[in-house]
Amino acid sequence: MLTRLLLIAVMAGLAQPVLAEGDPDRGRVIAFTCMGCHGIPYYQNVYPTYTVPKIGGQTHGYIVSSLKAYRSGERRHPTMQAQANTLSDQDIQDVAAYFVSLTEERS
Repeated sequence: MLTRLLLIAVMAGLAQPVLAEGDPDRGRVIAFTCMGCHGIPYYQNVYPTYTVPKIGGQTHGYIVSSLKAYRSGERRHPTMQAQANTLSDQDIQDVAAYFVSLTEERS
């Protein structure tokens, strides 16, 4: 019996990272405004002027670290900093899960 309880505890612990990666359905709602730039092929924003990258299908870690860097001011872009400043850590996880879920055809 003790062995079974220990096994269940270990298995529950292994499931936690999967849950921590975010909810793509919730992320889709939060990321609605992101698609105004990141969902348009070859879109260029006005200031600073550069081609906006498509982020659909990007890795979870990259999106999370980028949004946190914009939020902290480590990465500089006025629009991205303003957007990231509105996001909680859970929001960032959810947005990342959504963009990871997009395939090349859908992004």
